[in-house]
Amino acid sequence: MTRHLLSVSDLSSEQVADVLRHASVLSPPQVLAGKGAALVFEHPSARTRNAAEMAVTALGGHPVTIRGDEVGIDQRESAEDVARTLACFHSTIAARVERHTTLERMVAALDAAGVEVPVVNLLSDREHPTQALADLLTIQQRLGSLEGKTLAFIGDANNVCRSLVGAAALTGMSMRVASPPAYELGEADLAWGGSLGDPPVVCGRPEEAAEGADVLYTDVWVSMGQDEEAWARRRAFAGYTIDETLLALAAPGAIVLHCLPAHRGEEISAGMMDSPQSAVWQQAENRLHSIRGLLLHLLGPAEAS
Repeated sequence: MTRHLLSVSDLSSEQVADVLRHASVLSPPQVLAGKGAALVFEHPSARTRNAAEMAVTALGGHPVTIRGDEVGIDQRESAEDVARTLACFHSTIAARVERHTTLERMVAALDAAGVEVPVVNLLSDREHPTQALADLLTIQQRLGSLEGKTLAFIGDANNVCRSLVGAAALTGMSMRVASPPAYELGEADLAWGGSLGDPPVVCGRPEEAAEGADVLYTDVWVSMGQDEEAWARRRAFAGYTIDETLLALAAPGAIVLHCLPAHRGEEISAGMMDSPQSAVWQQAENRLHSIRGLLLHLLGPAEAS
């Protein structure tokens, strides 16, 4: 059966460890030698596009990046037909899409046709699993292990936060989430995390989440497509900035993560971005290594997985 990756929950705890192990191999097997990889971007991308293209190249493949206006999913062609077409030329399809259901329809179309081409979620409105894998790799590198560590997410409980909920549960980390009202995790998100391991703890204030935490994590308050909500969001998130005061509450040796892009002075202070505790740039580089590790896990021989 073809292995797809639309959610971190598509991986078991053992498979997450396998991906991270592959991500640490700097001279990987050339599992994409002479093969193409379709990289579809309905949204603009900096880190994900660069990471995905270089990951495919590192595995010997040829990345073909396709913008949303070029492929026109559900405008020029249906998501199903786009997937079937790209599978004619490529050994994997990775996509950053507006709607998670687009990825699910691609997978369904390929599986129904018996086409063994994995689909990878490079970001959807529901999850950002390749980011979460890069985060796990960074935490492991900086803190030595994942199990038993406490991750505090401060801010909008968005797609990045959801993937971290699953990633933490699968790896034995404790997760706390502090979000203002109307921007919190839903009951379904909490139940999903609980089905994978320990569910996240919802905290009333950022200080509560940060107390004794090993990792402080945040994301932008205003994401792509939310410009009309910018004023209301900035007002709601006042007091949810990761700064020196919040870091002082965390565990000794705690690190600070941000999936980028960052708005210094909003969700994170400039001092935290550039502090010795910041692992933000290591985290950004690990986007490449984690996607490379994931592709090797999905495409490599069974004995390597």
